[in-house]
Amino acid sequence: MSSGPASIGVIMDGNRRWARERGLPTLEGHRRGYEKVEELLTWCRAEGVDEVILYAFSTENWSRSPEEVSYLMVLFEDALPDVCERLARTGVRIRFVGERKRFSPGLREKMRELEEKSAEGAEGTLALALSYGGRPEILAAVNRLLSEGRAHADEASFVEAMWSAGLRDPDLIIRTGGERRLSNFLPWQSVYSELFFTDTKWPDFGEEEFGAILADFRARERRRGK
Repeated sequence: MSSGPASIGVIMDGNRRWARERGLPTLEGHRRGYEKVEELLTWCRAEGVDEVILYAFSTENWSRSPEEVSYLMVLFEDALPDVCERLARTGVRIRFVGERKRFSPGLREKMRELEEKSAEGAEGTLALALSYGGRPEILAAVNRLLSEGRAHADEASFVEAMWSAGLRDPDLIIRTGGERRLSNFLPWQSVYSELFFTDTKWPDFGEEEFGAILADFRARERRRGK
């Protein structure tokens, strides 16, 4: 049997469908989804999970409707920093992983400030994958090493060149919303992650189901190829 996970990744899927099923604007689904983040961190703290990586906005999400993208940018600029500030005050370290250059200068500055202010946090890590894609991350790491004149790279130097440098590989990845794929989330880091897929849409995901997933994880034998 396995011990509990130290690091988990979550693909927070189903926000828009959750809203449509209730006759609500799809944007309301996103708002409710982001309210769930602090709940998840509370459950993780109680279960001894030290690091959480949330897939919040993918590189592909930029192609959604201008209205939706605009709303999400407002959410990131206004609501997300408030959540991160509260978490940072409790000792949580905040990280942002992704193509930051695609965001406004103001949002990039908020990201930098939050990471800097929370850098010494010792009560766990929340990493938000924003404008993130696994393939772009790998290509960015390759290009960084090439720009440094590297002719050869081992795994350690490659990992250090990635956006997610300093984060653990997730022990398990949870995807809500009914899809059974990783959708470009942490392809390098997930090679030995345990995968859990649930039909529950992210705004409805609750502590009881989270606990059941962790119990299933602990019952698995993780050999890592041995």
